[in-house]
Amino acid sequence: MFVVIFGRPGCPFCVRAKEHAETLTEKRDDFKFRYVDIHAEGISKADLEKTVGKPVETVPQIFIDEKHIGGCTEFEAYAKENLGLFD
Repeated sequence: MFVVIFGRPGCPFCVRAKEHAETLTEKRDDFKFRYVDIHAEGISKADLEKTVGKPVETVPQIFIDEKHIGGCTEFEAYAKENLGLFD
């Protein structure tokens, strides 16, 4: 499983999503992730909307195996149900 998190500096939800991904990397052999700092990479809101395929108002925007799942809240729900995040 490969997760991509598009986030920005100073965003508490981005930090939380990244921390969850780091925890899952430590707990699971089948979990890898990449955090993309949209400011450092020069990714605009319009670029992110093209990648997501719909209007984007917030970050993080998270993909699991190239499928968009949403933001931090959706990632937490998915990880809790499918990956044992809070076990």
